[in-house]
Amino acid sequence: FHLHAKDPEANLVVAPSDHIILKEEAFLNHIRTALAFTRREEALCTLGITPTRPDTGYGYIHYDKTDLDGIHRVIEFVEKPNESTARRYLQSGDYLWNAGIFIWRTHSILKAFETHAPEIYRLFEKGKDTYCKPEEKQFICRNYPNSPSISVDYAILEKAENVYTIPADIGWSDLGTWASLHQELPKTDGGNVLQGQRIIAIDTSNSLIRTSGDKLVVVRGLDNFIVVDEGDVLLIWPKDREQEIKRLTSELHDRFGDQYS
Repeated sequence: FHLHAKDPEANLVVAPSDHIILKEEAFLNHIRTALAFTRREEALCTLGITPTRPDTGYGYIHYDKTDLDGIHRVIEFVEKPNESTARRYLQSGDYLWNAGIFIWRTHSILKAFETHAPEIYRLFEKGKDTYCKPEEKQFICRNYPNSPSISVDYAILEKAENVYTIPADIGWSDLGTWASLHQELPKTDGGNVLQGQRIIAIDTSNSLIRTSGDKLVVVRGLDNFIVVDEGDVLLIWPKDREQEIKRLTSELHDRFGDQYS
């Protein structure tokens, strides 16, 4: 609403700020293609990441292989799969990772909110006379807490019919898991990532070991493990079962309170 008040033809990119993109020029080229497409079409566009492994930590985009100058219609967004389903997605070649990178005109996304999430649209449409004015901050502070807590994927993209994707090989990772962090960081000859001042790893491979302060940590006989010492918490967990950590975190919160959430 703010950008639309500033420029009714505004064309924008929504991107998470904590992701890594190693192929910057390829990323920029895809963004330029998407901006040109959404400028001329009534479309909601996303960059879909070409998957490199059957990852169960990401949502996936099922897309039509028929392309329109490198742009494809989205068939559906699917939630994080189990491992067997993720392998099937990878083998089919019809699925991309959902990176949460979106491109659209303000006119297009506001129309989508009005159609598919009218409660949210009506809530913020009430402030149309305040946007880009001194009264805007007060309006947002008063009304934003009343907005439903829902992702744009659920609210809009899973319902809209004018959603497109651009398959993108851009060296992307969201660094949102220990496994993805392990994949991106420099490794020892044994495939270990060692983050700490005093770590000795013997007969250990393909693991991430992270310590705080100057604590001496000695491990032996581990393969494909996560070892994270955050002072008051020590985590030792198989890397290929990392998705279970989120459930564990919820259980710890219930048992010990906000300290471990």
